[in-house]
Amino acid sequence: MTNGLAIEAIGLTKKFGDVSAVNDLSFTVNRGEMFAFVGPDGAGKTTTIRMLCGILAPDAGSGTLLGFDIKTQSEEVKKHIGYLSQKFSLYTDLSIDENIEFFARIHNVENFAKKREELLEFTRLKEFRTRLADKLSGGMKQKLALACTLIHKPEIIFLDEPTTGVDPVTRRDFWKLLAELMKDGTTIFLTTPYLDEAERCTRVALLNKGKILASDTPAAVRAMLGQKILEVICSSVREAFRVAGSDAEMRAFFTDIQLFGERIDFIFTKGTAAEAEALITKKFSEHGFTSGEVRAKASSLENVFIQLMQSDDAQAAEAAAKAEVETEGAAKTETKSKTKERAK
Repeated sequence: MTNGLAIEAIGLTKKFGDVSAVNDLSFTVNRGEMFAFVGPDGAGKTTTIRMLCGILAPDAGSGTLLGFDIKTQSEEVKKHIGYLSQKFSLYTDLSIDENIEFFARIHNVENFAKKREELLEFTRLKEFRTRLADKLSGGMKQKLALACTLIHKPEIIFLDEPTTGVDPVTRRDFWKLLAELMKDGTTIFLTTPYLDEAERCTRVALLNKGKILASDTPAAVRAMLGQKILEVICSSVREAFRVAGSDAEMRAFFTDIQLFGERIDFIFTKGTAAEAEALITKKFSEHGFTSGEVRAKASSLENVFIQLMQSDDAQAAEAAAKAEVETEGAAKTETKSKTKERAK
């Protein structure tokens, strides 16, 4: 990896009316790194990318890409980046060849024909080069969009949920292409709703409601809550899951209980695995369930993300309720004051 920062964001903030889409985001991305933003719809992923690319002006905060200021040097920023948006934005009435040529001319690429041949080989689209974009499958459209994004050899590429809606085989092939780009030193900033994709990245940031909940390597994020998991296979798994979720003693011991097909994951941070297994066996026996295989399981990004989101949502709800009480109290105080004034 090349030394130095590719991206630096400090306090980036963006509101749309009363809605805070991005709230005081600060992070860095190193050169040659693959960095993932992970979060649900509305988390602020696309808005952040658009601010970094100089497409959308932040309301507050600052940022640089390769040392260029995103607010005052946006044209310089655009020369060094490629941006693949969620929506297919190429020309459907042009062929693969023609679309690549069009973007090459926009970026004033010299000897674009040679570069186009390289990209057609790289994306495995060469045999389809005369096909209209409108006639391509979803996966082939994404590969074409990637080729157009790379035509001017950008140092940083932004990919906004690039594999959403494509089949598993195409998704795997797309990730092979990204791995090749990383080998060449390209910095990749991507957003994804898929936690398994985030596991492939150098570092990951987990977002919720415009805020970063955690940011580090996937391994470090998985370990940050100190979660332990017991995976249990038992008889009548759905009924057992219902009982486990409604039992007060189990809810007090386990931070979360999740159903996955024919197994249940019991997540905990306090106590030992032996204590957890003893509690599960005891409670299942009381309700007539038989525990089958019980095994320890490593925590996942998904487990951590769910816990962090639940905690963040609970804190937000508590803050909102507190603010409402304070507002009502202030209103009552004001009403009393006015009543006293009238009485005088």
